[in-house]
Amino acid sequence: MSLAVIQMVSQSDVLANLAQARALLEQAAQGGARLAVLPENFAAMGRRDAAAIGQAEVLGQGPILPWLKQAARDLRLWIVAGTLPLPPHDRPQAKSHACSLLVDEHGEPVARYDKLHLFDVDVADSRGRYRESDDYAHGQNVVVADTPVGRVGLSVCYDLRFPELYSALREAGAEIITAPSAFTAVTGAAHWDVLIRARAIETQCYVLAAAQGGIHPGPRETYGHAAIVDPWGRILAEQDQGEAVLLAERDSSEQASIRARMPVSSHRRFFSQDALRPAHTSE
Repeated sequence: MSLAVIQMVSQSDVLANLAQARALLEQAAQGGARLAVLPENFAAMGRRDAAAIGQAEVLGQGPILPWLKQAARDLRLWIVAGTLPLPPHDRPQAKSHACSLLVDEHGEPVARYDKLHLFDVDVADSRGRYRESDDYAHGQNVVVADTPVGRVGLSVCYDLRFPELYSALREAGAEIITAPSAFTAVTGAAHWDVLIRARAIETQCYVLAAAQGGIHPGPRETYGHAAIVDPWGRILAEQDQGEAVLLAERDSSEQASIRARMPVSSHRRFFSQDALRPAHTSE
């Protein structure tokens, strides 16, 4: 059951990015992948017209969704389409979500995850100020879906800093977790490796951490280091910068053994915020 993670250096030209993504997906399929994960903002980086892009896609006037369905059909590949701006389908004029779509090998949408945690952060880099909430609405739901390679939980980039989401994905049956990302060079150098490994270790899931890795319009520099991490926290494949396709096999027997030897899911004491009440104290 081969898994593929893709690293890109997306620019502002949507059609050029889609052409490059197609070439990388073809490499993944030729390498035997059944599921491939594209990075966050794979179709466009450095643009401020997310609302227009999203509305065009929902109204059937944009290039991204038709391209995605065709690529999945042609390559017989399940694809996690990083993120793209999409408003709710029944409200095309509404604010877009940073949406991660899972499509099957027939090009049919199987699951949609709208990014829960938005990157409203000040970073000591050339851009300095990031405010995703200016362009995107917060998602509301935890999403897990069945695929031929296992039960897949969806997350995106900044979500990695919120372990309660990953606990919820594990409780919902996730065996593989996708994390398409575009970490800044500064925050990535500080925290990327420890975050993706921690999320794998605590959930005992494979983490498929697709990434952007290079220089983009804006200006913006992303950290890269796309990786596939196994349930023991071992990095099975990694790419520092530039475009790449990473491949690894999911060993379901080993994953089951790890979970049986260290049954952290059954040992968990806190299942929700309601359970996080302070203990009684005496003076």
